[in-house]
Amino acid sequence: MFDWNRSCSYDEQQKRRFHTTARSRLKKLAAELALPPGSFEIRSNRAGIAVSGEVTLHHDRAYIQIGQFGMSSGHGILIRTCKGRKDFAGGANHFVALTMLDDIPALAAAVRAIAGIGRDSERRAA
Repeated sequence: MFDWNRSCSYDEQQKRRFHTTARSRLKKLAAELALPPGSFEIRSNRAGIAVSGEVTLHHDRAYIQIGQFGMSSGHGILIRTCKGRKDFAGGANHFVALTMLDDIPALAAAVRAIAGIGRDSERRAA
């Protein structure tokens, strides 16, 4: 398992693994949520040497960002609603633990509950 809590600060190899693994998990999350191709993009911002940077899944109705910005609280996944992929402010911020990246079905359930997107949400809305 990947150690999400090992700092990327001043550790280029850890930062590379962090971004690669986070992108992979966000692709799995998109598949778990059954997001249609073209309805989302995955971006990576490596930022400066002293920080982890962020990896973001930006859907038409949700914004999910992974970073080591909540290390003291154990939170590092930001989930919020948005109105399209040009909306970077979106709705209220909700945070969950970075370790949820090791349990994609649980993370998908959190995203569905917060943002109302994904396989089960789409069925309820229909």
